[in-house]
Amino acid sequence: MTTASDWVQGARPRTLPAAAAPVLVGTGAAAQLGEAHLGRAALALGVALALQVGVNYANDYSDGIRGTDVDRVGPMRLTASGTASPGTVRGAAFAAFAVAGIFGLALVYVSGYWWLLGVGVIAIAAAWGYTGGKNPYGYLGLGEVGVFTFFGLVAVLGTTYTQADELSWAAWVGAVSIGLLACALLMANNLRDIPTDALVGKRTLAVRLGDRLARRVYAAMVILPVLLGGIVCAFASPWTLIVLVLLAPAVILAVTVLLGARGRALVPVLAGTGLLELGFGVLLGLGLAL
Repeated sequence: MTTASDWVQGARPRTLPAAAAPVLVGTGAAAQLGEAHLGRAALALGVALALQVGVNYANDYSDGIRGTDVDRVGPMRLTASGTASPGTVRGAAFAAFAVAGIFGLALVYVSGYWWLLGVGVIAIAAAWGYTGGKNPYGYLGLGEVGVFTFFGLVAVLGTTYTQADELSWAAWVGAVSIGLLACALLMANNLRDIPTDALVGKRTLAVRLGDRLARRVYAAMVILPVLLGGIVCAFASPWTLIVLVLLAPAVILAVTVLLGARGRALVPVLAGTGLLELGFGVLLGLGLAL
C-alpha cells in the first residue's frame, strides 16, 4: 500500500523551490512598480506549486512505463519501483494539474486577463509533453527550453503582469535569471542520470552535450544569474545587490560539479541548487520591493 510518505517523496519536494522562486521575483518586480497584490501572488504561487507537483508525477508515470527509471539514483520513483500503479500515479498528476487550473482560473478572474487561460492550457500541455506522449520533448534535449520558458519567463512575467498590469525591465532580468537557475536544477538532475538515460535512449541536453561540457554549462547556469540579477537590477533598486551574497554558494555548487561529483554525490547538489534558486527569489524579490 502506498503511504503518504511515498507520495511526498514521489512529488520530489526538493524541486518545489523552482516553483516558489519565480513568484517571489515577479511579486517583487510588481512591488517595485508600486502595484504588489499579495492575494494574486498567493494564487500565482498555488498555480506554480501544483504545476510543479503535476510535472513530477507525470514524469514519474511516463518514465516509469517506458522503463527509463528502472535503475536510477535519487528520489524514489513510484511507478518504476511498483510502489504505486501507473494509473494511480497518472491520476495524481492530472489531479495536480486540475488544482493548478483552479488556482489559475481564480487568478484570471481577479486580474481580468482571460487570454491567460490559453497560456495556462499550453503550460499544462508542456508539463505533460516533457516526458509524456509519443514524442516527449524532454527525450530530445529540449527540456531546458520548456523549463526556461514556463518556470522562468512565463512564471515571473505572468506574476508581475497580473499584479501591476505592466512589465519592467527588472522583471525581464529576473525572469531570465530565474529561468537559468531552473535550468540548472534540471541539468543537475540530468547530469546525474547521464549513464542510465543514454542507455534507454533518453537524449537529454546533458546526454547530448556529454559529461564534461554539461558540467561547464551547469556552472554557468548557477553563477551567471546571480551576477545578472544582482548587478543589473541594482539600477532599479540598489537593494538588489544583496543577491550577490549568493555568489559564494553558487561557486561552491559549480566547483563541486566541475570537480566531477557524480551519482549519489550529485543528490546534495540538486538540493543545493533548489535552495540557491529559492534564496535568489527571496533576495531579489525583497530587493526589488525595497
